[in-house]
Amino acid sequence: MSFPNSAVSDIIATTIQSRTGTIADNVTKNTALLARLKQRKNVKTFSGGNVILQELSFAENGNGGAYSGYETLPVAASDVISAAQYDIKQYAVPVTISGLEQLQNAGKEQIIDLLESRMTVAESTMENLIASGVYSDGTGSGGKVITGLKAQVPTNPATGTVGGIDRASWTFWRSKSFDATTDGGAATTSANIQTYMNTLWASLVRGMDRPDLIIMDNTYWSYYMNSLQAIQRFSSSQEATLGFVTSKFMDADVVLDGGIGGFMDAKTMYMLNTKYIHYRPHSQRNMVPLSPGQRYSVNQDAAVQILAWAGNITASGLQFQGKMVE
Repeated sequence: MSFPNSAVSDIIATTIQSRTGTIADNVTKNTALLARLKQRKNVKTFSGGNVILQELSFAENGNGGAYSGYETLPVAASDVISAAQYDIKQYAVPVTISGLEQLQNAGKEQIIDLLESRMTVAESTMENLIASGVYSDGTGSGGKVITGLKAQVPTNPATGTVGGIDRASWTFWRSKSFDATTDGGAATTSANIQTYMNTLWASLVRGMDRPDLIIMDNTYWSYYMNSLQAIQRFSSSQEATLGFVTSKFMDADVVLDGGIGGFMDAKTMYMLNTKYIHYRPHSQRNMVPLSPGQRYSVNQDAAVQILAWAGNITASGLQFQGKMVE
């Protein structure tokens, strides 16, 4: 059946189109990691290809070294640049309106009000899908979800392949992991959490490269906050403007990214150097109406417009990322 008023299909499309920038912005603000990547300008779109390539340096230039006077300098080719490759992941949220709803909400303004409320739900749904993906291991929905932190900064970083690179064969691609019971000798408490954090931090520092964002679940956040003297509760006004309450460890922001319905595993902490993490949406599929536009049901009096996103989270330096677990 045809839709009773074809004009409503244009309203659906324009309602989504007019909000795509806001939706994309809200998604990046929904997690501390994506908010930091936006600050660092590590949100970079890609325009095509069957995978997302993330360039990286895996070795130093072997020709470098000291010399004296007229000594011959080595100029042989030096392979130092490669790329990790990530699959393109896709997410979609449909926004629907039936013919009856259109009749019951007669008038353009009333239809827009109805769509606004459904767009709000669609936005929240997409935000939560992406936020969940940020912490995923990439295996959900048959491997169709984002390659999140659980995959890129795993509890056992010496096994598995991520970004097309086998961590068992390439040590430069291994993140760091600290198990409180195995490596620290006892489960994490308020009394020992800072000692454990010091150990993990030291394993992630190379010159000026060091973690800048530490994300904690509810339990670890409580342990860390209880370990601090009141005078030591430094906060970051920059992160606060994004809606996140923060403290400090060394000069890194410590953020609770758990709360109600959080997606982090219990008793988990990530120490991240976000210089080497990237949010890569597709330039033509970053919270936009899915072509060919509104769709009509063959046997229903209804129209659907689909809000869509495609991309992934990539990394160019996993050796600078760390995870602490119980």
